[in-house]
Amino acid sequence: MPYYLFKISSRDSIDLVKDLELVEVFEAFRDAKIEAKKLRSEQDDDDFSYKVMFADNQLSAEEQLLEKREKDRKSTRLNSS
Repeated sequence: MPYYLFKISSRDSIDLVKDLELVEVFEAFRDAKIEAKKLRSEQDDDDFSYKVMFADNQLSAEEQLLEKREKDRKSTRLNSS
């Protein structure tokens, strides 16, 4: 399965709606990680971020990125103690 490198930005500072831009597709995680780190280091502002996703296809990678994940209950309990 390939590794997809995406540029992610939020519309109007709302985290619920994200714009995804496919930057590049890699066969090896190491190459994807190196490119993501390079792009992050060249980044001038915090209006967007870069993420690497491992998926069967681009659509699946995008769905994973857009999926709203619940907070881990263990970390929630640790923080409330």
